[in-house]
Amino acid sequence: MTLQGDALKDAIGQTRDKWGWFVALGVLLLIFGGIAFGNLFIATVASVYVVGWLMLMAGAIEIIHAFGVKTWGRFFYWLASGLLYAVAGFFAFDNPLLASAVLTLLLAIALVASGLLRAWVAFNHRPEQGWGWLLTAGIISILLGLIIAMRWPVNSLWVLGMFLAIDLVFQGWSLIAIGLALKKTI
Repeated sequence: MTLQGDALKDAIGQTRDKWGWFVALGVLLLIFGGIAFGNLFIATVASVYVVGWLMLMAGAIEIIHAFGVKTWGRFFYWLASGLLYAVAGFFAFDNPLLASAVLTLLLAIALVASGLLRAWVAFNHRPEQGWGWLLTAGIISILLGLIIAMRWPVNSLWVLGMFLAIDLVFQGWSLIAIGLALKKTI
């Protein structure tokens, strides 16, 4: 066996020993997903705060980076970019409801755009097997984006929280499944 294959085998072996941690984290994520489903509004606000923190941190990093740039043009680009990120992050904290409305609209636009792209790719791969699944995924993304857009801005109070809750539940079940599969291979 190759050196790379041995390293992979060792990593899998070490991971098998930690199967319980996967299951425990999965259960914790399921609990958090249930809590998020219990109050989608609070989950939406929490997700806006996470995005706000990320924008503030990214803005601070870009501002710091600006002072390490050698030319004035690039300095002002990085400084302006960092300031815009930081201001957007501040507004997410200052007015999370407005931020959730903006993020929900951007989510709807992104779903429609990615759905259109998937449908286009599917049509270009028509002779290949499985192209219909890609087309179906594209159509579902388009419909989901349109449904979100048609109910906007009212649904911005719960859509992000629902996506967060769904993600937490799926991540939880996935980690539980991985942990139990690792336990079986011991």
